[in-house]
Amino acid sequence: MTTAPVTLVNLLKVEPGKQAQLIALLKRNIETVISTLAGWRTSRLIAARDGASVIIYSEWETPAAIEAMRADPRMKAYFPEILELASLESILGEAVFSDNR
Repeated sequence: MTTAPVTLVNLLKVEPGKQAQLIALLKRNIETVISTLAGWRTSRLIAARDGASVIIYSEWETPAAIEAMRADPRMKAYFPEILELASLESILGEAVFSDNR
């Protein structure tokens, strides 16, 4: 039985002129760390056209998988680099509606 994924949305407010640098860092993190972790399903980066923010949308099997990701030493190593470029706000939830017309 497949369970509904847990959704993690991170909103990063980027320092002026640093969106491309942040996106490159986040892509590297997803490719080398996040995608190797148990319970990860998918990630998507969404860049604001004005360059002021980036959204990370990811799906995980369980809240415990998200906590394990946050505790992973490789992930913790990325946090100072990320926070040097942007502030971070996280929202943990589940999809309650989707329309794919």
